[in-house]
Amino acid sequence: MLSRGFKPFDPVWLARVTENIVCDGDSRKYTAFYATGVYGGIATGYAVGCCLRCFFCWSEWSRDFPEIYGEFYSADDAYKNILKAARMYGVRKARISGCEPTLCRDHLINLLEHIERSRDIDIFILETNGILFGIDRNYVKEISRYEKVYVRVSLKAGYPHTFTARTGAIKEAFNIPFEAIKNLLKYNVRFHVAAMTDPRIMPYDERRELIRRLAEINEVIAANLEEELCDPYDTTIVRMYVYGIDPVTFFTRK
Repeated sequence: MLSRGFKPFDPVWLARVTENIVCDGDSRKYTAFYATGVYGGIATGYAVGCCLRCFFCWSEWSRDFPEIYGEFYSADDAYKNILKAARMYGVRKARISGCEPTLCRDHLINLLEHIERSRDIDIFILETNGILFGIDRNYVKEISRYEKVYVRVSLKAGYPHTFTARTGAIKEAFNIPFEAIKNLLKYNVRFHVAAMTDPRIMPYDERRELIRRLAEINEVIAANLEEELCDPYDTTIVRMYVYGIDPVTFFTRK
């Protein structure tokens, strides 16, 4: 969790450290399996661990303390639990959420093998911060084999220094998610880009710069940017407070 005066970290390093905690071969840690109403209804495996520390994040404390949350599930068991939730609630979409799903690569690939063969799941929405897809185009190439995968890349900032301020990651990592976007284009993976452009967090000039950078890569992607607003989840409120932002003032601001 970020606090004032934090020391920036390398998110690739944090990804590997976190994988040592939440991954075990074909297995990874989850805390729950359920269905929720987002995306028009989607079966969800709530997993553990991330390689960024955004102060506006809504995820549970399993993000910050992966060593004390969750139980290990093999890809086969995770699929069975996701499928059970999909059938129970009559939905045909699936995802891993509450974490960075590209951690535990073996687990994700094996889970996608099950999803691809499933008669009950039509699409798997892969929500990612783009760090691991940005440093390894072969990972994206591997993902491109699965027709049911649809990727949502979530950007956090339009400038290197604000990327560090919001995520805790070193400014040198700012460009990595943009490389992920290029890799997804290269291998014809279906995807779109989202960004935390809430004006209480991202000033207008930064939003404009972010869109400009996206347009340099692909104008269609920039035109279809999904813009996110920050919501007052309990965990978000605490993270803001620790970071040094008064959540009452923040969330009552128009």
